[in-house]
Amino acid sequence: MITITFPDGNSRQYDQGVTGLQVAESISKGLAREALAVEVNGEVWDLNRNLSSDATLKILKWQDDGGKYAFWHSSAHLMAAAIEQLFPGTKFGIGPPIEVGFYYDLDLGDHTLTAEDLQKIEERMYQLAAKDDAYVREEKKWDDAVVYFTEKKDPYKVELLDELKGQTITFYHSGEFTDLCYGPHLPSTGKIKAIKLLSIAGAYWRGSEKNKMLQRVYGVTFPNKQELDQHLFRLEEAKRRDHRKLGQELELFLLTPKVGGGLPLWLPKGTVIREELEGFMRAEQKKRGYQPVVTPHIGNISLYKTSGHYPYYKDSQFTPIKVEEEEYLLKPMNCPHHFQIYASKPRSYRDLPVRLAEFGTCYRYEQSGELSGLIRVRCFTQDDSHMFLRQDQLKQELLGVIELIQLVFNTLGFNDFKTRLSFRDPKNKEKYGGEDSLWIQAEKDIKEAADEAKLDYYIGMGEAAFYGPKIDFMVRDVLGRTWQLGTVQVDYVMPERFDLEYTGADGQKHRPVVVHRAPFGSLERFIGVLIEHFAGEFPLWLAPVQAAIVPIADQYFEYATEVYHQFKAAGIRAELDERNEKIGYKIRDWEMKKVPYMLVVGEKEKAANSVSVRQHKKGDLGAMAREVFLARMLELIQTKSLTL
Repeated sequence: MITITFPDGNSRQYDQGVTGLQVAESISKGLAREALAVEVNGEVWDLNRNLSSDATLKILKWQDDGGKYAFWHSSAHLMAAAIEQLFPGTKFGIGPPIEVGFYYDLDLGDHTLTAEDLQKIEERMYQLAAKDDAYVREEKKWDDAVVYFTEKKDPYKVELLDELKGQTITFYHSGEFTDLCYGPHLPSTGKIKAIKLLSIAGAYWRGSEKNKMLQRVYGVTFPNKQELDQHLFRLEEAKRRDHRKLGQELELFLLTPKVGGGLPLWLPKGTVIREELEGFMRAEQKKRGYQPVVTPHIGNISLYKTSGHYPYYKDSQFTPIKVEEEEYLLKPMNCPHHFQIYASKPRSYRDLPVRLAEFGTCYRYEQSGELSGLIRVRCFTQDDSHMFLRQDQLKQELLGVIELIQLVFNTLGFNDFKTRLSFRDPKNKEKYGGEDSLWIQAEKDIKEAADEAKLDYYIGMGEAAFYGPKIDFMVRDVLGRTWQLGTVQVDYVMPERFDLEYTGADGQKHRPVVVHRAPFGSLERFIGVLIEHFAGEFPLWLAPVQAAIVPIADQYFEYATEVYHQFKAAGIRAELDERNEKIGYKIRDWEMKKVPYMLVVGEKEKAANSVSVRQHKKGDLGAMAREVFLARMLELIQTKSLTL
């Protein structure tokens, strides 16, 4: 007998070899019908895999991330099976699930897929799903797996197998289709009820420009048509909110090949948003005892060799710049510069914590195919800070950073977020710097702070930075999409590498603990997400233009100018509409520009010393005294209200 422990802490005894599906059936038939996979000791398994020893187990349904993972992984295989039937001889790369949906990389020889092909593939997928073929897991010896794919003339699978030499290899079969795969999968294809293939893209094999360009097909599936329809609606809404489209329409930023890919130019209106966010953060940092610093955009390469950024990030850095006998790098991170500031004079235990903060611009070489508006750039600015602490100060400082990040998210309406405790992969320690004891201590510190702050978190093994574990904040926007934004990291490694010290109360030298934190993360990425979250309809305090003063005819221009100067003098970002156009045209135009308020003035307003207020998307709010409405606007700005 084996003991199975459930998430609520209860446990039951089962015969050795019991499957996850049988466990679900022992609880209820309804649960077994809904079950898609199981989580065994933190790893997602097929429902039909046998359990041979004591384990913790969670039955995964569609609502669970692991359930969706198995669902979309299986859907990728279903699509590949359909493609193999329709296009015999296709060679298959990789076909993973992604955050929403799946893709598969394909080599179809000389054939280029079309929209009509996607329709045919989709129809064949429905036919195969209706057959309700089982997904069958099979373990093979490595040599047998190589023989199978060699005979099938699939070089991509053979290449993948080269990296798995000596391991037990798993195949999955469904109907006539067989794939090299670790799993997990659904019990059968019949659970896939609603299918949509979305797009075709090019993708280099293994992400390298040196390799062949494959065709990547993206798709998504759901257990029912209603959820698919809702998802397709959200996709259309995402297109409407696309920050690249809105950035151009609202004149926020510019990307041009004349400057270079991934190097955004901030236009005046976009710069307003950026500066408002910076001002908000600077004010909060000042309250919390941070000291502002400024560092150069380049540094001697030896600095990054000491930190480890150069070897660890070498492939994502620009070519070193040679100046006389020295080499310099466009800085990939701000931390080594801040370490030099800390080390520039002796520090006592009484001086700590030292909190250095900078809006520092960094540079990374990203391949052109990976660039995406403001979300993925080559030049980005971080609201970066490095805090140098005694060990006894660490937990309190972590709690302070968590509180600051939560304040940022709540202020901007990101109320739905989880946190990932990003830890080192203990099976792949060569990826990380530092001694085991330092990592054990740092991960313990992070978990204790997360528990005390009552964060809703999960553990992400292998997601740590090379120098330390971190708390990553995973934010859900209004469309339900997840973005990794703020982060806080504990670092015992860099103080060793840079020989950072302070004199303790005992008169001896000690190493400080370093905390890296960035509530916004990258300003570019953060603003890109904000644009889409608000659909360009920013809260008043962030709006580049807060009010448009619109005279209904030329004879009221003098009064409109008076209103304009009054609001400008009070600090309102106002614009005066001087165009010789009909009032209806002006109102439609300012509405398209998503300006929060229009203050329309004519004979009645002039006589009453008032303004007729129109709110974006709400229309006419009626006439108000100038001073009354100005006070209302200032209050909304002061409180950083999310509503008008």
